[in-house]
Amino acid sequence: MATLPNPLPDPASSGLDLPPGSLVDATLDGPWHEPLLWYADGPAAPRDWTELRAAGRRVGLLPVLVTGGHRGRWPKDWDLCPDGMTYPGDHDAEEVLADYWTDHADDEAGDGTADHKSGEEQSGGPGSWPGLAPVPAREAAEDADTVAAGLAGVIAADADEWLGGARMALVPARRSADIPAAIGWSGPVNHENDVARLCAVLRSWEDRYDARVVVLGFDTMIVSVGRPPATIEEARALAAEHYAFCPDTIDQAPPHDIDLYAEKAVLNQEAWSFWWD
Repeated sequence: MATLPNPLPDPASSGLDLPPGSLVDATLDGPWHEPLLWYADGPAAPRDWTELRAAGRRVGLLPVLVTGGHRGRWPKDWDLCPDGMTYPGDHDAEEVLADYWTDHADDEAGDGTADHKSGEEQSGGPGSWPGLAPVPAREAAEDADTVAAGLAGVIAADADEWLGGARMALVPARRSADIPAAIGWSGPVNHENDVARLCAVLRSWEDRYDARVVVLGFDTMIVSVGRPPATIEEARALAAEHYAFCPDTIDQAPPHDIDLYAEKAVLNQEAWSFWWD
C-alpha cells in the first residue's frame, strides 16, 4: 500500500513528542516489519484528538480512537493481518457495494430495500442493487475534520460509558478512510477478508458525506459525518449502502428494519456506528 514513510519506529526524530504508549507490530503471521500503529497507555482526553492530529498530520500520521470494548481487547490482540490487504484505491465503491448487496440483501429486498433509488427509476427487478446514494443537497455546516474532532471529544469525555474505554492512536495513512487497511484490521472478517474493499466505500463516504473514521474496536467502527442526509429519501438511499457495507447493523440490531434504520440512524445523524458479528 502506498503511504508516506512511517515515522513510528523513531517518533522523536520526526519531532513527535508522544505520551506514554505502545507500538503495535503483532499480526496473525508474526511481527510486522514496522509498527502498524501507536496507541496511548492511558484514556483519551477530549482535546487529545485535535492536538495529536496537528502533530501527526505533518509526518503522515492520522488519529483514531481505539477501544478495548468491555472485554478489554486492545490493538495488540486484534488479529491484525496487513499482509492480506490490497490498496483501497484499486477498488470501486459502487462495485464493492453491489457485490455485497448481491450476497446479503436478498431478505431485505423483499421488504422494499431495493426500491430506494433517488433521482431515477429503479432499474431491474426486486432485489437489484439500487445504486449509490446521491450527495446530500444540504451543504456541510462545518469542516469534516472539525466534526470528527468534536465527536472524538464527546466520546473521550465519557468513553467508559460509550465504549468501555478509549485511547488515542496514530496510524500511518494518507486519508482517514484508509486507516483500517493501513493496520490490517480484521474486524469485519466474517463479512470481508480484505478490508481495503470496505475502505474504498469509506473513501466514497468521505467524498459524499465528509465522513471520517473516528473509532475502531476489535469488530466495531464509528464514523463522523460532516454532511449527513437531510431528507428521508436521501437517508433511505444511503441506508441501502449501510446494509451492504455491514449487514449486521440491521440484521443483528433493533429495529431490524431498513426504513426505520434510515429514519433513526441515518437521517441528520453526525455519527454512524457499525458492528460485525
